[in-house]
Amino acid sequence: MSELSLTPGSVVVTGGTGGLGTAVTERLLATGSRVVVPWYDEAETERLAPHPDLVLVEADLSDENDVERIVGLAGGDESRPLTGLVNLVGGFHSGSRVHETPVDVLDAQLSLNLRIAYLVTQAALPELIRRGGGSVVCIGSAAATHPFPGAAGYIASKAAVAALVQSLAVEYAPDSIRVNGLVPSMIDTPANRQAMPDADTSSWARPADLAEIIAFLLSDASRSVTGALIPVTGTTAGH
Repeated sequence: MSELSLTPGSVVVTGGTGGLGTAVTERLLATGSRVVVPWYDEAETERLAPHPDLVLVEADLSDENDVERIVGLAGGDESRPLTGLVNLVGGFHSGSRVHETPVDVLDAQLSLNLRIAYLVTQAALPELIRRGGGSVVCIGSAAATHPFPGAAGYIASKAAVAALVQSLAVEYAPDSIRVNGLVPSMIDTPANRQAMPDADTSSWARPADLAEIIAFLLSDASRSVTGALIPVTGTTAGH
């Protein structure tokens, strides 16, 4: 499964210790990338096996200084420059309609799903420009175009992520920086299974499948792809 090769370099994976992030981190390590993973909850680092190309760093990604430090670390090795960024940090809230939901919920969803992705990407862009280009991948949600009741803050924040992806793709195309997004429906993570114990998971998207697409988007094989919002809805086949 490691036949896809990335340009030797470093990739930052935010949320790289999470349910989806561990699959992405492991897949990118298999391609030969140096993977820098910021962590906030030390217990989550135990989900990743030690690897010579894995760099785990404690950081608060809502803090601009910490974000700059992470990007500086990722771009600090000239033999393995920063070539990619994967924004996986996010949050989900549902259960009440807009008139029943405090505006603080919206603020929190925008912070987790949009602000952190914006902040980390903003910090990484100068380094990607300096080294001649690169690839950024974000995670949106199918709910942004197929909403359901009770999650307006989450849905709005993910719609904003999609708009950010397409805006960045246009702005940084002259710098050979590609920006794409994945738009999954439901991802088959332990947290989602725990939250929906009675759900039919047969059509949920598997983390390993998303990781494979992300590895492709970071590789030279996708050099003509930018501004894409790729649906990842899963199928019953092969599960």
